[in-house]
Amino acid sequence: MIVRQRANWLKMLFIWRGSVLKKIIVQLTIITLFSLAIYYFKGKIFDYKVHLNPTIFTLIGLALAIFMGFCNSASYDRFWEGRKLWGLLVIETRSMTRQILSLINDPSPVAGEEKQKIIKMISAFCWSLNYQLRDKSGTEHLSRLLSQEQVDQLKGKKFIPGIILEFIADWLNEQNKKGNIDTIVLTALDHQLNQFSNISGGCERIYNTPLPFAYSVLLHRTVYLYCFWLPFGLVDSLGWMMPLIVLLISYTFIALDAIIQEIGEPFGEEENDLALNSICRTIEFSIFEQAKIPQGELKKPDTYFID
Repeated sequence: MIVRQRANWLKMLFIWRGSVLKKIIVQLTIITLFSLAIYYFKGKIFDYKVHLNPTIFTLIGLALAIFMGFCNSASYDRFWEGRKLWGLLVIETRSMTRQILSLINDPSPVAGEEKQKIIKMISAFCWSLNYQLRDKSGTEHLSRLLSQEQVDQLKGKKFIPGIILEFIADWLNEQNKKGNIDTIVLTALDHQLNQFSNISGGCERIYNTPLPFAYSVLLHRTVYLYCFWLPFGLVDSLGWMMPLIVLLISYTFIALDAIIQEIGEPFGEEENDLALNSICRTIEFSIFEQAKIPQGELKKPDTYFID
């Protein structure tokens, strides 16, 4: 996802990155050439004059705009819910890290190393959820944050975030058996794990339940049929300006259709999807800083929104 400071009006006209224009430039070119052909032949097809009243397009355009507004709201709800879930994950990882560092009383000389291991597991959970939602393995991060034994246990598994939560739960149970965690603290930490599981389940719900396909097909077909029939309704009233007006109207409808499809799948890797890599780096940086774990080459992200 890209979020930048709003540029002046002139620069906004020519911004390319983050715009859906490059995805629809071919469609717009075809529609413009088609409009030019309709203007050249005066709205005739094989000597048959196609008579379409512009009022019809006003009515259809109004209905189409209302329907697109509904679909856009539904897509943005999915996008924003995904962002809230990952924002909650940022909060919960920091809270759990604080509880581990302050509430686990381990007198052994290797207590610090043990706590660092569990905090690395928390970061591994975030990266694994990221790659689960993007259908990637993410093994480079798991091998960096987990032990070789744990990495071997993950081979062949389909839902890696759930397995990593089990690793964390096993570590907490071990600390409880050693007497380093009392029942109240264990209950609080178990609640944090439940929150991780809820966040993971919420993201899966969005990922596995796209917008109804019938909505997408209906919207897509209606937009393109409207744009290709529009030149016949405007050629007589607008003359040589008709291709330009059709291009402007087509850009508005087709671009909004593309945006609806793009943000409706918020966990992808397109420019307007959620910046999951940046969020994971932010989580890792912050909890490693809390635990005084060397950051290595990891740098604090300037923003959540440049993936």
